[in-house]
Amino acid sequence: MTTALVLIDAQQNMLVGDEAVPSAPDVGPALAGLLARARAAGAVVVHVQNDGGPDEPDEPHTPGWELVHAPEPGEHVVRKGECDAFAGTDLAGLLARAGVRTAVLAGMQSQYCVAATARGALGQGLETVLVAGAHATYDEDEDAHAISRATEQDLRAEGVRVLPGAELTFTPPPGRAG
Repeated sequence: MTTALVLIDAQQNMLVGDEAVPSAPDVGPALAGLLARARAAGAVVVHVQNDGGPDEPDEPHTPGWELVHAPEPGEHVVRKGECDAFAGTDLAGLLARAGVRTAVLAGMQSQYCVAATARGALGQGLETVLVAGAHATYDEDEDAHAISRATEQDLRAEGVRVLPGAELTFTPPPGRAG
């Protein structure tokens, strides 16, 4: 079953510097590790990049908007303006054309774009996996870590598999091996 790693909003404004999410020191390496494993396996890799509005930290073509991990040849970049990376983009078509049946999700922010994209993936009929410890958010009414854990519980109840990265196996499309 072909697997895609979908890195959601792994952008400079959320992972680097003083304004980064509180768990950036842990989540950053987790994302890098997942990406390295997906690349080594020859899996489909999609970098989702949020286009923020004027004067927002992820306004297009500003330093904060830039992806933390530069896409390699053959990897895809999907720019979005909604929380759900499937809304108004060709993400569903791209995954379908690649024969992807399992979407492995990681990135920013747990209760917003990660949760909405997970629900979008379920709506597309994809087996959907959220990588525990590889998504994060900011403190709001609750501690950021508590928000991320609650998001995992909510998504699990909706049919998303929540797994530690060590339990994942990336599978490339037929004819493409790492």
